[in-house]
Amino acid sequence: MPIDEQVFVAFVLTTLLAMVVPGPDMLFVLGCGIRGGARAGILATAGVATSEVIHVALAAAGLVALFAAVPAAFAVTRIVGGAYLVFMGIQLIRKRGQGFDGAETGAVSGRRAYSMGLLTNLVNPKMVTFTLAFLPQFVDPARGPLWVQFAVLGAVLVVLEFLVDGAVGVTAGRIGGWLRSRERVRRGIDATTGGLFIGLGARLALQR
Repeated sequence: MPIDEQVFVAFVLTTLLAMVVPGPDMLFVLGCGIRGGARAGILATAGVATSEVIHVALAAAGLVALFAAVPAAFAVTRIVGGAYLVFMGIQLIRKRGQGFDGAETGAVSGRRAYSMGLLTNLVNPKMVTFTLAFLPQFVDPARGPLWVQFAVLGAVLVVLEFLVDGAVGVTAGRIGGWLRSRERVRRGIDATTGGLFIGLGARLALQR
């Protein structure tokens, strides 16, 4: 075991507790699930999980320090990501009851759910802080290669992500499927989801 058992248990419990508290990622997955169904919810979760793998890999390689050295680079990335979410939210509100392309699909495509989930979490300042400040507390050079320990922690992070946010996405998708069959409700869902995306985008762009 490359990580001390007690440290490992502490990491799992702490991460799980942090994940069950609703945050931008969970709210985003919830919105995708309601509007696009269980598949969109799962793919949105997959996008979030992919970004977490990238963050962990960067932390393991020590490249996260780049953002500390060049804060302007991260600020630009964060603002662009936030602006994209705001744009998607406005599109949803403008075309209530329709797809993003104006067709009456009323759904978020799997590809869009994945890419937006990836982008939302990839430029989330809190996730960068998490990998930079939180993960290193659970690794110990005396127990072997650090990259192996980061790989184990990253795998746990991804599994917990699918267990928590994935469950939220699937549940929202099943409820959303019934709601979307009613046009008036579907338009309300689009407006609510659009507002959610705008709020998340603004929070992401303005967050430090």
